[in-house]
Amino acid sequence: MAALQSPPAASNAYPFSAIFVPFPFVCFTLTLLTDIIYWRTSNLMWSNFSDWLLFFGLVMGALALIAGLIDYVRPATRALRPSLGAVLAFIAVLLLALVNSFIHAGDGWTAIVPAGLIASAVTLLAMIAAAYLNAGTRTANAWRIP
Repeated sequence: MAALQSPPAASNAYPFSAIFVPFPFVCFTLTLLTDIIYWRTSNLMWSNFSDWLLFFGLVMGALALIAGLIDYVRPATRALRPSLGAVLAFIAVLLLALVNSFIHAGDGWTAIVPAGLIASAVTLLAMIAAAYLNAGTRTANAWRIP
């Protein structure tokens, strides 16, 4: 039974930012989906869903950045830290989502078709790039000798 328990130091090494980072990715992906549904149905409810998803994604993204700063000063998380490129890509995703939120603040149909759809798609592509950069960091850090 003792073999299944992890040492106490292992739980301290888990980065706080990993708790918050998935939320913006899910919210911004669902924003593109709700934009597409709004484009196809013209039902205003889907526009409101997009607005709320963008807001919640931005709030959780800001919390992820704050948690990332906390992780940066914790030496226990050194092996799990993302590269500078991955961090800058995540910040770019949040800035694109903020611009997307300003676009969605417009009036109904003209706020989403086509500018909101394009902004949501560009945000999704930036998220894929950020995830790719972060995955490369995790692979490189797995082979690094402490």
